[in-house]
Amino acid sequence: MKARVTVTLKNGVLDPQGKAIEGALKSLGVDGIANVRQGKVFDIELDTADKGQAEASLKAACEKLLANTVIENYRVEIA
Repeated sequence: MKARVTVTLKNGVLDPQGKAIEGALKSLGVDGIANVRQGKVFDIELDTADKGQAEASLKAACEKLLANTVIENYRVEIA
């Protein structure tokens, strides 16, 4: 089973890397950029066919390691 975990900063949390990317895009002449927020994407393969077990394992992984839940949100998608 394959899954994708997307981790993004919560609203209101400053994103200096996003601001740096935004500035770089503008300096490269990319027009129409209003705001950039950066995040992380994890593509994960699981050794289970049980969707419930996969979701529980991925939630535990996010809570323990993949996301800092104080400042980040995460979303789990199972394919």
